[in-house]
Amino acid sequence: MSEFKPLTGVHVLDFSHVIAGPLATFYLQQMGATVHKIESRTGGDVMRRGNAVESFIALNAGKQSIAMDLGDPADQRSLREMAASADVLVDSLRPGVLERHGLGAEAVRAHNPRIVYCAISGFGRRGPWASRPAYDHVIQAATGMALMAGHEGDAPIKTGFPVVDAASGMLAALAILAGLRERDRIGQGCFIDLAMTAASMQLMYPMSCDALTHGRVPARIGNQGYSRSPAADMFETQEGWIALGANTPRQFLALLKILDLMRLASDPALFDTPLRSDTPPEFLRAKDPARLRAELVTALARQRAADLETRCARANVPAARVRTIAEFAAESRASDGLATLEMCDGSNRVTSPGLGFRVY
Repeated sequence: MSEFKPLTGVHVLDFSHVIAGPLATFYLQQMGATVHKIESRTGGDVMRRGNAVESFIALNAGKQSIAMDLGDPADQRSLREMAASADVLVDSLRPGVLERHGLGAEAVRAHNPRIVYCAISGFGRRGPWASRPAYDHVIQAATGMALMAGHEGDAPIKTGFPVVDAASGMLAALAILAGLRERDRIGQGCFIDLAMTAASMQLMYPMSCDALTHGRVPARIGNQGYSRSPAADMFETQEGWIALGANTPRQFLALLKILDLMRLASDPALFDTPLRSDTPPEFLRAKDPARLRAELVTALARQRAADLETRCARANVPAARVRTIAEFAAESRASDGLATLEMCDGSNRVTSPGLGFRVY
């Protein structure tokens, strides 16, 4: 399919800035919606300036930017008129800003009951923290995400990119699409209260459920995989690092064959019964995981990550050489999911990974 534009005819009024809201409306625009991005006359989105300008293009290309002053009565009237005919309104300004200027959800929905109004904020629009400002790393700290990485006793560790901002944008896009579908079904719009804290909890979903159900805090396991299998981890090789995902007995046996360590499969100090490849899939457990890891560390130190990655792929063992994002981007440029984005004046261009999915 050469063009996937299911949102053609949908009009979005975008009062968002920086990452979360603009990413949500980026998805909508890329799927065919007309997005009017409302920016302040006194400088607009902060991402327009400095070394963030290409990020601004990546998030906002294809949108129609309109400079407005929320404090100007004439501009307020124009914006209320736009909101009265819009299908979607996205607000990621500080809670209360649009309300003070007659553009809050209650006021807008009174004149346009079919609108899908999505408000993105740090802590949601209800509760004692509703008025608190937030940034990505602040939410990571508040929700426990900063205590997920590293090992017990380590200082808090922030994920190295604005993961909560991105998750909030994607979750907002999903919620808006659901809101539009529901409007088509019942003829009524809705108000979507999307908190960055909620997006963070979605990213940690299994752990979130465990914490809510039992009050448990997961152990900090460093680079080990979620399965906690001894061979689901990152290891240093003679040349580079590699992430292995030999989670099941079958995968682990294939790895042992590659590393010439088959003796470990029948070692009674590690396993009560010798490992077999025809056993039902389950996460691998060892009686002495520290010793097993030490054996793997020694063997892997003699390997080269790139070569081992290839051999693991042939043996159906999940594995990947640790790369920089630039290395992976260079290797994945053949993908037909890439897109070239540019602002209306064509002044700058940015290559984008597109929507993250393909439609055929």
